[in-house]
Amino acid sequence: MDIAGFLKSQFVCHLLICYIFIVSGLIINFIQLFTLILWPINKQLFRRINCRLAYCISSQMVMLLEWWSGTDCTLYTDPESYHKYGKENAIVILNHNFEIDFLCGWNFCERFGVLGSSKVLAKKELSYMPIIGWMWYFLEIVFCKRKWEEDRKTVVQKLLNLRDYPENFWFLIHCEGTRFTEQKHQISMQVAEAKGLPKLKHHLLPRTKGFAVTVQCLRNVVSAVYDSTLNFRNNENPTLLGVLNGKKYHADLYVRRIPLEDVPEDEQECSTWLHKLYQEKDAFQEEYYRTGTYPAVPTVPPRRPWTLLNWLFWALLLLYPLFKLLINMIKSGSSLTLASFAFVIIIASVGVRWMIGVTEINKGSTYGNHDNKQKQK
Repeated sequence: MDIAGFLKSQFVCHLLICYIFIVSGLIINFIQLFTLILWPINKQLFRRINCRLAYCISSQMVMLLEWWSGTDCTLYTDPESYHKYGKENAIVILNHNFEIDFLCGWNFCERFGVLGSSKVLAKKELSYMPIIGWMWYFLEIVFCKRKWEEDRKTVVQKLLNLRDYPENFWFLIHCEGTRFTEQKHQISMQVAEAKGLPKLKHHLLPRTKGFAVTVQCLRNVVSAVYDSTLNFRNNENPTLLGVLNGKKYHADLYVRRIPLEDVPEDEQECSTWLHKLYQEKDAFQEEYYRTGTYPAVPTVPPRRPWTLLNWLFWALLLLYPLFKLLINMIKSGSSLTLASFAFVIIIASVGVRWMIGVTEINKGSTYGNHDNKQKQK
């Protein structure tokens, strides 16, 4: 196949994948809207249904990583801890260095059967994003404005609401608050020096208040903290666009299970504990860069078929009417009809590219830049 033909086929694949994701996502969002009538009648049924509906959306993203790009995900962990994953509630601490680190976190959740019920601490702006943001609203995701004085009351209330959640869940949190860049790292280390904290080489300073409140609100509900450090082999720089293009990456995830009773209850002591944890994470990261491995037993959790089966279901459901419509349009010979169809495709492509742009490092949040500068004043 010549280059022009290859690019053309790749473009068609992008459109079909985006079409399935967007249309199925909006259908699911619409169904979720109607589940609101269950909340005052049977809150736990509402939650169980929305876990399954959310899985129908998030699993499509995981399918792209697992089956479309074929990315390898090797887990390094203690064998005794491995058997507890997916069978208990947990707070998962993730480093924030890569554009697809959230997707690898979802992959970790999927391998142990908690993808549909997984939670995150997310910025408020994401709640307005169609499909994923709206899905998170029905999953009772904790949104914050990144202004702790305004956020604390809301975050505490949302976390306390999760104490009676009927499904095992993992609460994923990026304690650094924003994705790592060299500029943000320099500013963060200036703050570390000003506060007399040990400097980190591969991480930003963790923001301890959100983590401390999460631990306080979920104590006796969550069994452990999973300290997770993600890296990619061969200096790979993975992107969501690369995954969409079918590019294969090689991810290594190191996970330590820390019983929650080992995390101090006092907020100041918890803050000190988290800073020490990030110093250890930094050492693990340095060791990985030096040796290409982590100090634990490597294993590859088996892929489950459900992400692929879910995507095939939506593909079969949605592609037939699309092709039928397209054939009818071509037969009609109407220039206006064909132009309208092309316009819709372009809008859909732009919309998906915008959602991909949210994950890109060079378009990331300025949260770490501005806020840390304020602290130095």
